[in-house]
Amino acid sequence: MFAHGAPSSDDTTIMAAPAVPKQRSRFTAGQKAIAGLALAATALVGGAAGAVTANVFGGGGGTAVAASPNPTFKQVSNPLTVADVAQNVQPSVVRIQGQTGEGSGVVLSADGLILTNNHVVVGAGQGGGSMTVKFSDGKTAKATVVGTDPATDLAVIRAEGVSGLTKASLGDSDALRVGDAVLAIGSPLGLDGSVTAGIISALDRTLTVGNEDEGRQQLPPGWGNQRSQSQGSTTTIGGAIQTDAAINPGNSGGALVNASGEVIGINTAIATGGTGSGNIGVGFAIPINTANQVAQQLIESGKVSHAYLGVSVTDATGDVPGALVRQVQQGSPAAKAGLKEGTSLPGSATSRSMGEIP
Repeated sequence: MFAHGAPSSDDTTIMAAPAVPKQRSRFTAGQKAIAGLALAATALVGGAAGAVTANVFGGGGGTAVAASPNPTFKQVSNPLTVADVAQNVQPSVVRIQGQTGEGSGVVLSADGLILTNNHVVVGAGQGGGSMTVKFSDGKTAKATVVGTDPATDLAVIRAEGVSGLTKASLGDSDALRVGDAVLAIGSPLGLDGSVTAGIISALDRTLTVGNEDEGRQQLPPGWGNQRSQSQGSTTTIGGAIQTDAAINPGNSGGALVNASGEVIGINTAIATGGTGSGNIGVGFAIPINTANQVAQQLIESGKVSHAYLGVSVTDATGDVPGALVRQVQQGSPAAKAGLKEGTSLPGSATSRSMGEIP
């Protein structure tokens, strides 16, 4: 209620509702400026905060209605592109050439220590020839063996007379997750510095690399059609990383790197279909945490100490969980303990015979 006129015994009066000003059909110059500013603000913030519509009424100011914001993807903390990662890592990956075969390696130190696969060193050293390391800048150097570890299919060599090499940055393979993006870098089929992209397909694979798989001839450890291991020789590797990044003969010993350009695995083996030898999207790498531990022992003493059981395993079949003992080596601790072929082992294990890659 509003007071109107002089006080009286009946001093309240009901006022009629104020008349609504007639709406103008056109904006004034000031209103056009306000609308223009509102539209400019919409253009500036529309992509992140949603569209804003400004309605300006004659004589009554304006109202703004904000729509729901558009969904946005969370920004990754690491802005490196695939090209950036490849460019950063390639100087740390080398090609290893021998008289009978070749592979790849990862630089561990500026003065020439290089990590690779045991089967790369064995293959390259066949025929009594020396190994040659080729760097990303095209320079080459002779190399000698520092130490090998057949049990993990790892080796360390040293490029002679070099300095100032780009040391690889090592990551943490224990922190990997299935689905993480990775790059495989090496020299497949002798093509230096090749890069392929993929993801981590699985973790903690157990595989048996060797020359036979249920009677079918497997790829030798790399070197064309020439064997570098004895018939039937196999190596069981646990905890392997599975990836669909294309890996082919020549990639062995090369780097599997994460999106930050850190080496998280040493490419080692591939599964092949039929009698083929090319990539089918199932490759394996030795976790860098394991590889680094082995490398440090090889650098310090030239050899590695392992717990030794003396068995190789394969997948269990039917309703039997875990894995089955495939082979028991004579005179091994397993044989002395009475472990027999076909014995079921508890826990989960995925094991297949794989063809090593050079």
